[in-house]
Amino acid sequence: MATFLESSYSLVHQDNLADTPSLQDLRTQLEKGSDDTKVETMKRILTIMLNGDPMPNLLMHIIRFVMPSKSKQLKKLLYLYYEVCPKLDSSGKLKQEMILVCNGIRMDLQHANEYIRGNTLRFLCKLREPELIEPLLAPARACLEHRHSYVRKNAVFAIASIYQHSEQLMPDAPELLQNFLESESDNTCKRNAFAALMTISHEKSLEYLSGVFEGIPNASELLQLVELEFIRKDAIQNQQNKARYLRLIFDLLEAKDSTVVYEAASSLTSLTNNPVAVKAAASKFIELSIKESDNNVKLIVLEKVNQLRQANEGVLDDLTMEILRVLSSPDLDVRRKALELAMDMVSSKNVEEVVMLLKKELGKTVDEQSYEKNNEYRSLLIHSIHQCAIKFSEIAQSVVGLLMDFISDFNNASAVDVISFVKEVVERFPKMRSSIIARLVETLGEVRAGKVYRGALWIIGEYSLEEQDIRDAWKRVRASLGEIPIVASEARLLEEQPDGESTDLLDSAAQTNGHSKPSQPTGSRKILADGTYATESALTSTASAKAKLDAVKAAQKPPLRQLILDGDFYLATVLSSTLTKLVMRHSEISSDSARTNALRAEAMLIMISIIRAGQSQFVKAPIDEDSVDRIMSCVRSLAEFAQKKDLEIAFLDDTRKAFRDMVQVEERKRKEKEDVMKAKSAIQVDDVISIRQLKPKNAIEGAEEVEMDLEKATGGDSATEDLTSKLSRVVQLTGFSDPVYAEAYVQVHQFDIILDVLLVNQTRDTLQNLSVEFATLGDLKVVERPTTQNLGALDFLNVQATIKVSSTDTGVIFGNVVYDGPSSTDSQVVILNDVHVDIMDYIQPAQCTETQFRTMWTEFEWENKVNINAKMGKGKGLREFLQGLMKVTNMSCLTPEASLGGECQFLSANLYARSVFGEDALANLSVEKEGENGPVTGFMRIRSRSQGLALSLGSLKGLSKIGEIA
Repeated sequence: MATFLESSYSLVHQDNLADTPSLQDLRTQLEKGSDDTKVETMKRILTIMLNGDPMPNLLMHIIRFVMPSKSKQLKKLLYLYYEVCPKLDSSGKLKQEMILVCNGIRMDLQHANEYIRGNTLRFLCKLREPELIEPLLAPARACLEHRHSYVRKNAVFAIASIYQHSEQLMPDAPELLQNFLESESDNTCKRNAFAALMTISHEKSLEYLSGVFEGIPNASELLQLVELEFIRKDAIQNQQNKARYLRLIFDLLEAKDSTVVYEAASSLTSLTNNPVAVKAAASKFIELSIKESDNNVKLIVLEKVNQLRQANEGVLDDLTMEILRVLSSPDLDVRRKALELAMDMVSSKNVEEVVMLLKKELGKTVDEQSYEKNNEYRSLLIHSIHQCAIKFSEIAQSVVGLLMDFISDFNNASAVDVISFVKEVVERFPKMRSSIIARLVETLGEVRAGKVYRGALWIIGEYSLEEQDIRDAWKRVRASLGEIPIVASEARLLEEQPDGESTDLLDSAAQTNGHSKPSQPTGSRKILADGTYATESALTSTASAKAKLDAVKAAQKPPLRQLILDGDFYLATVLSSTLTKLVMRHSEISSDSARTNALRAEAMLIMISIIRAGQSQFVKAPIDEDSVDRIMSCVRSLAEFAQKKDLEIAFLDDTRKAFRDMVQVEERKRKEKEDVMKAKSAIQVDDVISIRQLKPKNAIEGAEEVEMDLEKATGGDSATEDLTSKLSRVVQLTGFSDPVYAEAYVQVHQFDIILDVLLVNQTRDTLQNLSVEFATLGDLKVVERPTTQNLGALDFLNVQATIKVSSTDTGVIFGNVVYDGPSSTDSQVVILNDVHVDIMDYIQPAQCTETQFRTMWTEFEWENKVNINAKMGKGKGLREFLQGLMKVTNMSCLTPEASLGGECQFLSANLYARSVFGEDALANLSVEKEGENGPVTGFMRIRSRSQGLALSLGSLKGLSKIGEIA
């Protein structure tokens, strides 16, 4: 069976092996059928043979009834049959019938139709028996001189194949191909001939290349590509030719064909690390990324530039602006890749130009809506500008001004990003604080988003360090707040509304303001147009008053006042804290106690006014108790801070210190990440010394790149898979006493699960029409079902089923084995055990910022709360428990290492992971340990956008064994 499969070149799926026709039926169809019937019969024969039955008794019938046919489709199937049919008898000698086959092949090699000749020559490449090949040598040679290029281009490969496998039959093949190359004019034939010559004789290839070397830049694209492939290999074997090859490759960089340019640039970087060559190759890659329309091509060539940048640090910095030209691409992934690459290459020389270009792009996202995913692109640009400003302090000033110019035009998310960036800049660059605060204060009147206002107020409260800054900030905040007290001014506005008088709602507003008003009747008398009297009901009055109140609420108001009246009382608490800080700092730096007292009194009035407004009818939602407590604590702090210095320390020092620590942690994380990346791309001093014997097998530069890629694509690395891990994936599906024993090896290939099922017939009867039927629960789908088979007595069989996975929801695969009983009407069924999909194959650790984590935690609606009660080994603490949990759930810890330092009886941490389907999984762990050797108790809250992921993570079997893992 193994030998048979080695000589087969095609694999055809067979639907149902039990429906195989008899040998006599096949013979009859070959003898008496039409060409169309013979085509279908040949397809069935090939399918049966490729599935393991060689069918040797059909050879003579096929020679008699199929070989003489003039049907081209039948002729093609005939040569597929010749590929896979057994050509040797049991003693290892060529079968007598093959003499007739050989005669037929010879006639086809001399056929007048060029298609038949070419197809026969392609078959000749697959023949390995010298006895069969020998009579075909003369017609194969003659095909090299055929008038049609299709015949000649296949003939050169046939000649090379004969030489490779039976050199003694055609020892002059290299000279033959070399002479053919020199006389041939067709570009495709020349390309095939050189590729064939390259496989059988490196010396003759080099000799031919040397003869046509000067004309290579003007040759056809096909020939240039195969010659570049040869150059890469020869430059490693013959180092003395490298300089000559490099000059040629530089010429090929200017070729018109994009494929040639790409291959030339790749060859150049594989042959030399010279900065001039690297820069030239990178320039061509960037040019291709701009010129080519295919987004995949753009991403591939940008990745090539990134690899060059990592291997040659600093050499490509001058090309940063060229890379940013790729931002003209409409695809967001391409623009993201270009921005990431440009940010890694930006330097003090070009940072101003880069920021200027990013400014223009940012302006386009505001003025135009032509970009795909405009808001995401704007966030990318803001993040890139942020990186530039943090790296190079000299441009931070202009960058901050630029971003704050756009703050009123941005959507909520982008404006929040800007404020976060301004916070960091203000903390990191003290010299810029005064100008940034002044610029931020000016923009307060334009801000409309509550989150942005909160960030701006916090910055003003923390970093207004000069008396003039405090006064300017106070004026702007007061202007943005409007008239104080809020309730009184709103009530007056309500009174001024035309058409009618104030009603019950106005009474309540007046009572809230501290004024009593006599109650009015529920109706009033009015004179109608005809002179009669009528009574206006209280219902009509109430409706009119409600309309007036809605009109008051809808009236144009200053932004801060509008946000508070809309119910944003979190912003009100931040405002109270900011005012408290401004008053306390003014008290510290100014000797004008009268002004300090005036500011203190005004701040208290504003805070109390906000509380009163929150309890009135003029807000969309009443103020919550927490906000009232926070505002009142600020009022009390203002009243007592002169006597209690601790209050000043809490408001003025502690909050800024906490933020400073957070910035330092982020900076340390960023630096650690950069150090890791540098360590990966670091070049050792002895790397330039090439010792072939000490290099690993795959370390030959450039030469085996294609072969390595092919090996990876075809699963070449799987051979090194640990045998233990393979055995752990074997699942027993039936019992040992069942008539059919079944077990499955579960392989996971990204979005597919392949079940390789072993079936063993444990009876002494042949099981007819045996089939394995699978079904699924969850987001799984069976896309390829095992075929029906006949299983002999005590025989075994391997079948495969492919199942597609579309999410990380809990999935179950179940099924049964069905076969015919002694009577044709009976069916025997063996139930299989369930196979549960391991979601850990689809979940990977990931990283995100604290802001992103909090945002997702708020947005995600599905939560699974898992109670934890685990016993830990002696001497193991909560840190070991956390490590075990991360190992079981494939999640990464977002909580900084500094926050987890030290030993105590309590631990809290945030965890994060992403699935291969792009789903986010968040977790918050809160556990404590009772005593030195007590159990770890607590809970873990898991949140995700989908219910399935949250439930799957919470129901992992390993959660109950974390103590053992740790």
